[in-house]
Amino acid sequence: MKKKIVLSGDIIASTSLSIEEKNSLEKKLNELISILVENFPIYGRIIKGDYLEVVVENPEDALLITLLIKSFIKSAIDDQDNSSNRYKKFKNYGIRIAMGFGELTRYDKQKGIIDGNAIYYSGRKINEETSTYNKQRIVIKNTLFFISDNDKLDQMMDTLLSLLDILIGNATAKQSEILFLRLLGSSEKEISIQLNIKQPTVNKQLTSVGWNAIDKSVTYFKTIIKDYE
Repeated sequence: MKKKIVLSGDIIASTSLSIEEKNSLEKKLNELISILVENFPIYGRIIKGDYLEVVVENPEDALLITLLIKSFIKSAIDDQDNSSNRYKKFKNYGIRIAMGFGELTRYDKQKGIIDGNAIYYSGRKINEETSTYNKQRIVIKNTLFFISDNDKLDQMMDTLLSLLDILIGNATAKQSEILFLRLLGSSEKEISIQLNIKQPTVNKQLTSVGWNAIDKSVTYFKTIIKDYE
């Protein structure tokens, strides 16, 4: 049975959002799912408005989709005047995402059935991180995770994701928006037209967010994961 990757993600500190903000966020998450479905063979769903599950049928697409989700959420965060610590965490980190790599013993898009190690790995990791954060109020160190039944692979991906976490964690909402479009395949010229900004500005923002390293990481992930499918 060919392995798949299931992404489980939850919005960080979502309780800091107002009812209107939560409704707006849920609409944006559904918009994101629609964009992903148009571009990749996936199945995605939103649970309780702030929890995301995505089955990535081609595992090599998983890191790219993870970064698309991360950058989309960060770009969608309004720069409003809210000084609470929880809102600051939401604004800085957006969403935590775990990639579970393994088999799915039951997978039916039409019925919304997802069962197997892949979703067990990702779901368990997100539950662990959420529980630890809520109980201990610890500083968030990582928001991207990879879990499989292979310790060597997990260690390799942990190093890669830790570096990407820093790059994307430091990105502004505008940089995240530009990064999202670039990850989707738009050229710098196309992005400049779409966002009505100058092309050199697009290039500068992508350089600031570490585009070359991000692009190489996506390629590296695709190469490595194929050896483990």
